[in-house]
Amino acid sequence: MGKETDRRPEPEPGLRERKKRETRRRIADIATGLFITRGFDNVTVADVARTADVSVNTVFNYFRTKEDLFFDRQDELHDAAVDAFRDRRPGEGVVALFRRRFFEGLDQGDYRTAFHEGSEVWMQTVHDSPALTARMRELGEQLKDGLASVLAEETGAGPDDIAPRAAAAMIYAAQGALVEEIAARKRAGETLQEMREDVYASAARVFDMLEHGIGDYASEPAPGTGAGPAGEA
Repeated sequence: MGKETDRRPEPEPGLRERKKRETRRRIADIATGLFITRGFDNVTVADVARTADVSVNTVFNYFRTKEDLFFDRQDELHDAAVDAFRDRRPGEGVVALFRRRFFEGLDQGDYRTAFHEGSEVWMQTVHDSPALTARMRELGEQLKDGLASVLAEETGAGPDDIAPRAAAAMIYAAQGALVEEIAARKRAGETLQEMREDVYASAARVFDMLEHGIGDYASEPAPGTGAGPAGEA
């Protein structure tokens, strides 16, 4: 059984906190625009500070590293996944939850799915920078670890139980493959409308595989079944 969680809503942030959040988002938005336009490795923190009309120290007051300026919503991703899991519907398993959230994201054009205008530019910026690629990989591991921890807590799994870690890894790997495919098709010039039907079908297939297993996927055809490339026996 999972631990009881406090469902009371958090108090609304005060004016000072709201201003800090606005400043943080403004700096991150300006930085992201510079990174996308010039390339991450060609922009310094000093460039960001100058364009945002703040000091370099102010930038580092809000962001620990230059990479965090680009991945400024990572904490939101983690918190949203944890909150969604805590508030999942009665009888809803973790795969069903992530399936529902992914399809809701497709419907809404959420940045987490890459199914929106500009996603290919954002992903290309990551791919063009070894530093961002490494940071994205690290943040992906943190997301998996966070979900695994929540799953272990909810199911009462012991420290040697691999199931929570395996489940979290499979879910995020599947979701990551879908996001990469969407961004790749956008880079190839497809519009959202052109790819919409395929994207939804691919997402359904991937989450079906997660829910029902891949035991018979890519199995060797039995002799005489005519399952060769050209239908040959």
